[in-house]
Amino acid sequence: MVVRSFERLLSFLVLLLLCVKPGLGTNLGKVGCIEGERQALFKFKHGLVDDYGLLSLWGDEQDKRDCCQWRGVQCSNRSGHVTMLRLPAPPIDEYDNYQSLRGEISPSLLELEHLYHLDLSYNDFEGRQIPSFLGSLSKLQYLNLSYANFTQTVPTQLGNLSNLLSLDLSFNYYYLNSGNLEWLSCLSSLRHLDLSWVDLGAAIHWSQAINKLPSLVYLNLCGCGLPPFTTGSLFHANSSVSLVFLDLSWNGLTSLIYPWLLNFSSTLVHLDLSSTVLNGSIPDAFGNMISLAYLNLRGCAFEGEIPLAFGDIGALERLDISGNGLSGEIPDTFGNMTCLTYLVVSSNQLQGGIPDAIGELASLAYLELFSNQLEGLPKTFGGSLVHVDISSNQLRGSIPDTIGNMVSLEELYLSHNQLEGEIPKSLGRSLVILNLSSNRLQGSIPDTIGNMIPKSFSNLCYLQELKLDSNNLTGQLPQDLLACANGTLRTLSLSDNRFRGLVPYLTGFSVLESLYLDYNQLNGTLLESIGQLAELSWFDIGSNSLQGAIFEAHLFNLSILYHLGLSYKSLTFNMSLEWVLPSQLGSLLLASCKLGPRFPSWLQTQKHLTELDLSNSDISDVLPDWFWNLTSNINTLNISNNQIRGALPNLSSQFGAYPDIDISSNSFEGSIPQLPSTVTRLDLSNNKLSRSISLLCTVANSYLVYLDLSNNSLTGALPNCWPQWASLVVLNLENNKFFRKIPNSLGCLQLIQTLHLRNNNLTGELPLSLKNCTSLRLIDLGKNRLSGKIPQWIGGSLPNLTILSDYYSKKLCQLKKIQILDLSSNDLSGVIPRCLNNFTAMTKKGSLVIAHNYSFGSYAYKIPPMIKNESYIDEALIKWKGSEFEYKNTLGLVRSIDLSSNNLLGEIPKEITDLLEFVSLNLSRNNLTGLIPITIGQLKSLKVLDLSQNELFGEIPTSLSEISRLSVLDLSDNNLSGKIPKGTQLQSFNTYSYEGNPTLCGLPLLKRCSKDKMEKDSPIGSIEDQIQQDGNDMWFYISIALGFIVGFWGVCGTLLLNKSLRYAYFSFLNKIKDWFYVTIAMNMARL
Repeated sequence: MVVRSFERLLSFLVLLLLCVKPGLGTNLGKVGCIEGERQALFKFKHGLVDDYGLLSLWGDEQDKRDCCQWRGVQCSNRSGHVTMLRLPAPPIDEYDNYQSLRGEISPSLLELEHLYHLDLSYNDFEGRQIPSFLGSLSKLQYLNLSYANFTQTVPTQLGNLSNLLSLDLSFNYYYLNSGNLEWLSCLSSLRHLDLSWVDLGAAIHWSQAINKLPSLVYLNLCGCGLPPFTTGSLFHANSSVSLVFLDLSWNGLTSLIYPWLLNFSSTLVHLDLSSTVLNGSIPDAFGNMISLAYLNLRGCAFEGEIPLAFGDIGALERLDISGNGLSGEIPDTFGNMTCLTYLVVSSNQLQGGIPDAIGELASLAYLELFSNQLEGLPKTFGGSLVHVDISSNQLRGSIPDTIGNMVSLEELYLSHNQLEGEIPKSLGRSLVILNLSSNRLQGSIPDTIGNMIPKSFSNLCYLQELKLDSNNLTGQLPQDLLACANGTLRTLSLSDNRFRGLVPYLTGFSVLESLYLDYNQLNGTLLESIGQLAELSWFDIGSNSLQGAIFEAHLFNLSILYHLGLSYKSLTFNMSLEWVLPSQLGSLLLASCKLGPRFPSWLQTQKHLTELDLSNSDISDVLPDWFWNLTSNINTLNISNNQIRGALPNLSSQFGAYPDIDISSNSFEGSIPQLPSTVTRLDLSNNKLSRSISLLCTVANSYLVYLDLSNNSLTGALPNCWPQWASLVVLNLENNKFFRKIPNSLGCLQLIQTLHLRNNNLTGELPLSLKNCTSLRLIDLGKNRLSGKIPQWIGGSLPNLTILSDYYSKKLCQLKKIQILDLSSNDLSGVIPRCLNNFTAMTKKGSLVIAHNYSFGSYAYKIPPMIKNESYIDEALIKWKGSEFEYKNTLGLVRSIDLSSNNLLGEIPKEITDLLEFVSLNLSRNNLTGLIPITIGQLKSLKVLDLSQNELFGEIPTSLSEISRLSVLDLSDNNLSGKIPKGTQLQSFNTYSYEGNPTLCGLPLLKRCSKDKMEKDSPIGSIEDQIQQDGNDMWFYISIALGFIVGFWGVCGTLLLNKSLRYAYFSFLNKIKDWFYVTIAMNMARL
């Protein structure tokens, strides 16, 4: 606002200077156009292409002969000479499109000897060079060739325009350049110079050239690629120029510019240094620029704290220091900047609370503090604030009620914080945008009548955007939700809360464009009136509890709908075969809707889909040929978990850029098709695909991050083209029929985290190249025919390994992150290493899942390339309680070691009992000897313990009875002896857990220990036991009597003595009886 005001004032002053020149007077005695100059203008017109008829009045007819009446031409009232030629292209729309003249500038303009104002901005001179003859227009005072598509070098002849006051060559988009700026030195009268986005990369001494312009007031060198100041430049840092406006933004300037800047400390009103590389701390010297009204230091890579000296700039109206690395707290001295109307300190690392001094700035209208680490709001905000954005911080506590006092507030953004409590009861009536999403707000939202949506919401009649998504809000949504704003509301987002009840009645919302109600607890049916929202382009109500059917009326009038989300509901699509969807969708999400059994024919009219999800939609049909005509722009396709049949065609040209394809869990047959060259994620698992996968080698890209071909009938050798998929994170080829060796090239996958090759016919040795895959967290090679030497590098080279199945190394102890170790059913020998306590992950509680995060490019919704973040949840087969189970969503909780069915010798190392979060230990079917570690009772989380079929001896440690979670125990077929320790846990197992130990005795075995037998035969013991038993029996009967008396009279006595309670109790019983009666009667009637 200040910049525009200043530019208008400066333009006015320049025009005022021009207007006082001789020849510009009143219209009295006006002289007509001079014929020679009219002909010169005609020649100028003939050099142009006028596509929009802007110069249609420039004619030779009698009524058009006076060139002083032509568009853009102004003549002297005294002499008739053309003095001004103003032909800036008028705009067509708000998207920078103009009614531009095209062509070239004719030299005939030289005949306009009295021309002092020339403006040809926003036209299109098609990459031509600025004509050098313009330097001969000696009386020219104003020259504007901005936005005119000139290229090549600025002619130095422009330096001959000694009378020039204003020169604007800006925004010819870096195709215009100037080797140096020495030609400026002759423009001693120049007051306004704008060379924005002119390439000045070769103008090494640009600052010296500026210093030679004594009259210069306005200088804009934004985006010129200025060479940085050098040490030598500092000798010429002094300047007598009195700059008022200076813009050096978007250049590679460093802190060496400061001495030159300080020349203008007393005169500068506007200073823009944004998007430079000043680095370091913000100097206190800015506090000396006492006239400064505008200061922009956005994106300068500043660090450190905000200087207190900013408080000394009392005239400052606009301050932007966003996009830096500033830390510390916002200083209280900001309260001294009483003229401040615009403050942007976003995208830094600021901490602490927002000072109350900022909230007390009476003139502040625009405040942005988003993307910091701020924790507290000020006690109050100024009444002049119109825009407040404090999103993406760490704000805690509740939203203060003083928000309601901000009567001028139009836009409030507090999203992505940690705010709690309820939405304030009072909000400013002027609100246009309210965004409180991604917080921890709770409670229902009470309305004017007391149940829903705050009273303040009923007064928000100008509201255009309301976002409350991703909170913990509850309660029912009223049917007349936000009725006051039904003529203004454009976006309503209430998704990811716990709202319940029916879908609100929104028919009257004539301009509603985006409606998000997904991930709530809404029930009932979807009203057909939703089809009357003619402006609706985004609609998502997925993941609720809606039922019923979707009819044509639901979508009847939604002609501009782009996104439709109805996923994860029990909705049935009931459309006629002839029905045509009235809009061309970009995104269609119908997962878990009932679309089948036939493939929905109404889809074939959709030509612009970028995202399609028909997963789990009860389709049991052959995929129609026309389906692949829909996918030419698709970036995300999911038709998984259906019963779709047929063969997959050549898909190399069927998708958009960087597609994510999921066709898993269907009945597709045939071979793997040729795939798109930029595929990022591919899941063809759980189908009936067969033959070789060598065709995959035709996909030579570095974008593929996820490949799942598991549970098919694929055969042949694994291809040897893995280096071309360097970005691969997840590879799952398990449960197929692959054979031969694992190729060495698999070791080129340095980013891979999960490798599943289980249950194939792979042979040979594990390739040494896999040691390069240092990101591996899960490797499953079970049920193959691998052979050869045991690799020694697994422990040392794979430090992130979490799950290892079916391979063994002496360096296993280096796997500190291992959670599941399955080396069962191998031919391992030797002793169990004592260093197993290095498995530190088994000493800590785990998360529910083992998930791997990965990213890949996405073109969803036709946005420019963006990064899409995904998470893959690992799964593994684990032997548990004697059977093999697949774990996925709880895999992260499992801590297991299975070394069963090997030839291991020696003792069980006591160090194994240090793994305190252990849940399963299986060492059965080995040749282990020695004692069971006496400290085994430390494993309080142990649920499965199998030490059977070894040669263990000695007594069972008494601490074993202290493991209360133990549900599976097998100590059979050893040489254990002595008495089974007493304890409810150990006696609860059947005899199979202990048999095969000849000298073991005690319950639950029938064999009694000799000590127990002696105690039983002793008469003294018998008498004492009898006395004890009699005493126990007496107290048992006394307890029964007391319990009956207290229980009976505690209930019945209360009912007898309290009339109101008795009445309520029997009324409750009557209601229960009536409910049972009605329920049974209705069920009988249905039968």
